[in-house]
Amino acid sequence: MKRYFGVIVIIAGVLLAAVMSYRSASGRALEAQRDADRQRIHAEYLERVGWMRTNPDDASYRDELKPFFKGYFEQVDAHLTRFRGNAKFDDYLLELEKRAETGAKDDRANDRKAFYEYTRKTFDRMREGRYRPVWTATDKGMRLDIISSDVVMVLGKPQIRLQLAVWGAQRVLKEEGKVLKMLTSASFDTVWKLTDAKGKLLGEMRGADPSMKIDHPERFVREFPPQMVLGHYDLDLLPNEVAKMEMTINLSSSAASGGTAASTYVWKVDPIPSDWKLGAGESWEGATQEERPEEEIDPSKAARN
Repeated sequence: MKRYFGVIVIIAGVLLAAVMSYRSASGRALEAQRDADRQRIHAEYLERVGWMRTNPDDASYRDELKPFFKGYFEQVDAHLTRFRGNAKFDDYLLELEKRAETGAKDDRANDRKAFYEYTRKTFDRMREGRYRPVWTATDKGMRLDIISSDVVMVLGKPQIRLQLAVWGAQRVLKEEGKVLKMLTSASFDTVWKLTDAKGKLLGEMRGADPSMKIDHPERFVREFPPQMVLGHYDLDLLPNEVAKMEMTINLSSSAASGGTAASTYVWKVDPIPSDWKLGAGESWEGATQEERPEEEIDPSKAARN
């Protein structure tokens, strides 16, 4: 028996190595299938989303939003079931927790969590059929949605939060060392013009990129619909005499091929919601005055001249 012991050990070792090799190969095959299925879902999404980005009819776009997202998320759910994925969609949070457990220093951990939560709120709206933009427009193959326009408290002060989403900004995946990084081209130049009921200019504001600009939402929630940009503008409450607001967003997005799409979206709010306004007699804090031609301030004078 002793003389066969060495042979038995060798055979056992060979069998164990074969089992380990099989499991490793099986794991790699499963991972390849998972990646291929995820790419298939993205490819089918990108084939269908072109119409959603360019549909010029506001009403039909809104009607198609719910079934469009329903179809996408049904595929996502089937993928997660088949490959035993995380249906809680909190992989990014789990990654942050693992970093913290290892003692790795991360001064921006709270910021990263805030970006995840911001992304997750819009993701949940889409997935649960609650994505209903306040306003929408399309230009140069990109669509801009004003998702919400609620008054919120920011540092103890009421602000008008204009939350937006852009569909279809150009982007490219680049390899930086051993890391793949998504680079999205989306530059904003925004102007708000405030007028009274007769069209007389009462005030004007300018802004660049929105706050909480997220140009690669899939970084925080992998299953987020591809090629979108999120962010918001916070505005002080408007003077009581303001009756109308015209918000012009100029969006520039450059393609890897060298071309640039310069889109313009004009949202006219008339009348101004009452909760957007200051009380009677209250004025803007920090407002400045500029000299303007009378015709620019009051169009009625230009018409008379």
